[in-house]
Amino acid sequence: MPPRRYSRYQYCVAALDANGRLILSDPDPFPFVALTDNVVHPVVTGDTLWGLAHLYFQPLARPSGLWWIIADFQPTPIVDPTIALEAGQTIYVPSVRTVLEQIFSASRQQTGT
Repeated sequence: MPPRRYSRYQYCVAALDANGRLILSDPDPFPFVALTDNVVHPVVTGDTLWGLAHLYFQPLARPSGLWWIIADFQPTPIVDPTIALEAGQTIYVPSVRTVLEQIFSASRQQTGT
């Protein structure tokens, strides 16, 4: 079964291990890029990656499920999304245009980068 649209595993490579189990390569994150349409979000108490994804990626299907884009996009990526964001922390959010045209671009899918 192929990964769903907007899955972080969309660009992974699948292979069978010695026991016949399907394994996936690590996802290749889209790193932080300073773009004019990035949103700089100052974290307030109660903010979560899921909530921020829902807020900023609202035009996309299942926006809360795209939390991993925000986690990967930080200058220092967030590796554990279960750790609470700290009030006053700055989070960089790529625009929906960046998500569609760069993170989920057809050319990136073809090259796997």
